Amino acid sequence: MPNVGQLGRFRRPAYAAAVAVGLFGTLLVPSAAQAHGWDWNWDWHKPKTEDLQILAINDLHGNLEPPAGSSGNIKEVDPATGKVIDTPAGGMEYLATALRQAREGHPNTVTVAAGDLVGASPLVSALFHDEPTIEALNKVGLDVTSVGNHEFDEGSKELLRLQNGGCHPTDGCYQEGREFDGADFQYLAANVTNEKTGRPILKPYWVKNVRGVKVGFIGATLEGTPNIVTAAGIQGLKFGDEIETINKYAKELKHRGVDSIVALIHEGGYPASTTYNYDCGAAGQGISGPIVDIAKGLDPAIGAIVTGHTHNAYACSIPDPQGVPRSVTSAASFGRLYTEINLKLDKRTGAIVRPSVTAANHVVRRTVEKAPDITSLISQYSKLAAPIANRSLGFIGADINGRGSSAFEKPLGDVIADGQLAGLAAADKGGAQIAFMNPGGIRSDLVYKASGAEGDGVVTYGEAFTVQPFTNMMQVKTLTGAQVIQLLKEQVSGGNTAAPKILQVSKGLTYTLNLNKTGADRVPADSVKLNGAPIDPAAKYRVAANEFLAGGGDGFPTFAAGTDKLVGASDLDLFAAYLGANSSATAPLAVPAQDRIKIIGVGEDID
Repeated sequence: MPNVGQLGRFRRPAYAAAVAVGLFGTLLVPSAAQAHGWDWNWDWHKPKTEDLQILAINDLHGNLEPPAGSSGNIKEVDPATGKVIDTPAGGMEYLATALRQAREGHPNTVTVAAGDLVGASPLVSALFHDEPTIEALNKVGLDVTSVGNHEFDEGSKELLRLQNGGCHPTDGCYQEGREFDGADFQYLAANVTNEKTGRPILKPYWVKNVRGVKVGFIGATLEGTPNIVTAAGIQGLKFGDEIETINKYAKELKHRGVDSIVALIHEGGYPASTTYNYDCGAAGQGISGPIVDIAKGLDPAIGAIVTGHTHNAYACSIPDPQGVPRSVTSAASFGRLYTEINLKLDKRTGAIVRPSVTAANHVVRRTVEKAPDITSLISQYSKLAAPIANRSLGFIGADINGRGSSAFEKPLGDVIADGQLAGLAAADKGGAQIAFMNPGGIRSDLVYKASGAEGDGVVTYGEAFTVQPFTNMMQVKTLTGAQVIQLLKEQVSGGNTAAPKILQVSKGLTYTLNLNKTGADRVPADSVKLNGAPIDPAAKYRVAANEFLAGGGDGFPTFAAGTDKLVGASDLDLFAAYLGANSSATAPLAVPAQDRIKIIGVGEDID
């Protein structure tokens, strides 16, 4: 088992304290009276608490450059008008400056994260297996992070390489004479264990000595990671219950004399407001989702909870098992926000003074100075990537929103699904009649004005890769009409009841989504049609999807029941081919009409 509970990389204060104890041990050892909190005159002048600042991010996804389009905006209230506006935010050059400025005046500060720092990344990071992002985070001063589900996109061995360093086993080193050093910060994976040994694949916690007070950080990802990562990525791993695991290590930390504890969890919630610093209230009524029950079940000794995964922004209080409000935060995604948590550590008990905890999200505005060292790093990798990234694929006539769209049916989702259908419709390619795309796999927008190095409207390979970064292989399977209908019902039932995952569908397939109903009833079976004709439950249809969906991922087990599988090209290749075949400089690709899903009722897209 790994040597858990080690001190962080900043050891000088701990070393000085150890020397002091060695020289003046009889003066520093607390008496029985002190241990019980009695206040003697001789120590009246000593501080009873120590301040600690925690800066937190989550779900960066390798966005070194400012995210494009609506994916690069953050919603906030305009103080002049009181209206909600979109503010451009994010970019590692700006994030680095913001974090460095936030640390000023705070001698005790720790920078943490709640997972998904890499994976589903734009080309400038993904082309180099996210080494650039790890190097940027080293420069920014990240201390510790939990793993997220996307840290397993390339498997646990690759995750360990990102932690420990070394050149990629297949691609080798990217610069002559220079080997990748790995992360200076510590990845934590308390609830990710080796199936054979039962031991965590990485340290479950990390301890920082803050002027004599030990602060422990426990890191975990969502138990449901196997449902949202390809099977190859989590082979040989087991993902444990978040509450049970974190409480287990909280107990272990307390046994080791660490009474100040912070949880870093790659799981999150859905706030009632989309504005960046939404306060859910002392009782947490304004937030829903998995993190609510998790927070309510975690040991009261845990003084603050940093979360991620849902890409939402909130700074909330959720009651602990004793009913006492506790800070729970999330900083949206893509480096557009950072959270600042300030708290006091009780020097006598070693615990976090819970009433002292304050938390707020801050926008990473692009009006601050860029950090020169990060600019240099991005420039270095951009030059290496340029021959591939700048290749022109096609043209668009206006913004085609995907990740940044709040609609259930996303314009870019229609384009991607149409591309998959077009590329797999031929008999020798699979004979696809329907194509489905998972909404979470659409990672960005296609933006007209910022599109391409060669002019407005040009779509480059780098931009297409940012939209479809997983390079999943496509599959075509035979499903009955009843199974097609069941797939559409699984969007809003089973594991997707609380957080619907609305599939993007290819042209020709239409159906109704009735938000006034609940569960599977939201998709009436008789509303599902293909090319205007009702789907026949007894008939057989050839259905295309990427390998993740086709394997039953994202809560769609019916996909896995398909037969006569044919493996096709990658999703990215089909997307690129479709752009090239269906657009030109004089006839750019238009924004789809979004008329495939008929919505009844009112609701929000929370995929």
